[in-house]
Amino acid sequence: MNQLPEKDLPPGRHRLLKEHLMTEIRQEPRVRRVWLRPALVAGAVAAVTAVTLTFAVPSGSGESAPPVAKPTSAAPQTAATLLEDIALAAEHASVPAGIRDDQFVYIKSKVAWSSQDGDGPAKLDPIHEREVWLSVDGEEQGLLHEPFAGHDDMLLEAPTPGIPSNTNYRHLQTLPTDPDKVYTWLNEVSGDGSKNKDDANFVLVGDLARESLMPPAQTAALYRAAAKISGVFVIDDAVDAAGRHGIAVARVEDGERHELIFDKKTKEYLGEREVAVQDLPWGPKKGDVTAQTAVLERTVVDKRGERP
Repeated sequence: MNQLPEKDLPPGRHRLLKEHLMTEIRQEPRVRRVWLRPALVAGAVAAVTAVTLTFAVPSGSGESAPPVAKPTSAAPQTAATLLEDIALAAEHASVPAGIRDDQFVYIKSKVAWSSQDGDGPAKLDPIHEREVWLSVDGEEQGLLHEPFAGHDDMLLEAPTPGIPSNTNYRHLQTLPTDPDKVYTWLNEVSGDGSKNKDDANFVLVGDLARESLMPPAQTAALYRAAAKISGVFVIDDAVDAAGRHGIAVARVEDGERHELIFDKKTKEYLGEREVAVQDLPWGPKKGDVTAQTAVLERTVVDKRGERP
């Protein structure tokens, strides 16, 4: 197994990521991923928990993206109200008892990023499975298994100790549970160089909801902090990469709508979707889905590479 080098991100999207936190692999020549979060971190900002642990969720087909959803003109609830419901659900979520420092958080998901071949237009990759193992205390290297993207049991760098934006489980336990303090934390660690702090904060909330494990109290505070981000609205029906329909909180920036999707009844985090709201210079047309994810399973295992 080889250690993952740092990934070179496309111009114009790099602003949404803190360079020293990312450990994504470098793409092969003439191929580059253009989604703003090709999420792969070694316990750094680009992916943490859901509202609750999800075990063996049926994947569905998810192969055909629906037409672009439109923001509802008369949503049944505001984004703030929906996020409060999501936070309340997070408060009652459970995590495995007795999590040890030497264990690993295991996440299985379905994903599809947009890729660009040379100077040609970007296209959405086929939906494929992705598995990642992240060290509970951040001391050990993680592991990625995503054969479609050429990542076959690739080691991930362990995060640099002491960075405020580290996202291993032990560090996340130290974050505040007060929404105002979490909002301050978001502003401190999100998107260096971003022209729009609200955009960077919303991206970070999505990253923290996707690919790791976050304690219930901190998760609830995160979603309450998200209600302070301007420009967030409700989408009544959004579909994740597993074909599951849910309700979403969304925000538009740079011609794309970024949706965080939750189960309509349980308010459990399902996944994310990016949709072009206008023709984009890098290829996608208005209404095209430019990225999709879906968390299928999330738990804690004893060893890197072990499956539940």
